[in-house]
Amino acid sequence: MRSVAPDQTVVVVEDDPAIADLLDLYLRQAGYRVLQAPSGERGLELVAQHRPALMVLDIGLPGIDGLEVCRRVRVDSTLPILFLTARDGEIDRVVGLELGADDYVTKPFSPREVVARVKAILRRGEAAAASPGSVVEVGEGIEVDLARREVRVAGQAVALANREFDLLAFLAAHQGQALSRQQLLDGAWGTDWYGDERTVDVHVRQLRKKLGEDLPLATVWGVGYRLG
Repeated sequence: MRSVAPDQTVVVVEDDPAIADLLDLYLRQAGYRVLQAPSGERGLELVAQHRPALMVLDIGLPGIDGLEVCRRVRVDSTLPILFLTARDGEIDRVVGLELGADDYVTKPFSPREVVARVKAILRRGEAAAASPGSVVEVGEGIEVDLARREVRVAGQAVALANREFDLLAFLAAHQGQALSRQQLLDGAWGTDWYGDERTVDVHVRQLRKKLGEDLPLATVWGVGYRLG
């Protein structure tokens, strides 16, 4: 098996040993280093100790659940998080996305699909890191620093989840254009991502909440959204 760089470590937080071992097997075959955690508490410990590239996180955990784990991680980290959930209701997906999850997979799932989602999330992060550095102004006192993956309002950094930043960066690159939800999904999530278009609405709400009224992000009825 080929060696894996330290930044290609994936933490799998799953209390069902059969599911955890299955994901471990497929992720290792794909070339990732895998660390397993049977609880949210242990998952947080592994994240602090190993600074992984990504976390695969079950929502229905004993003790602190996956939503609370995500909430705690997002206090000071933009670690990519892929949720595993047996809850198929829209409210659970929305809550997870609002907390800053990058993607979600509903049980039962194909382990190959999980590996594909992990690769897609990490590939987008690598592409963003390799892009030329520039700062784009998207409103009065709002700057998007592409190289640092940082957004500043009146000079103060505002913490955004990875998906929120990707969406804002794509909107900033197409200021003044009315973009459909599908165009935004393709541009910010990638054409290999598949899911509900309403995911965009959740992230737009988060951007408006975090960046305030000075963010010129308008709803274009019947189409989607326009920045500027």
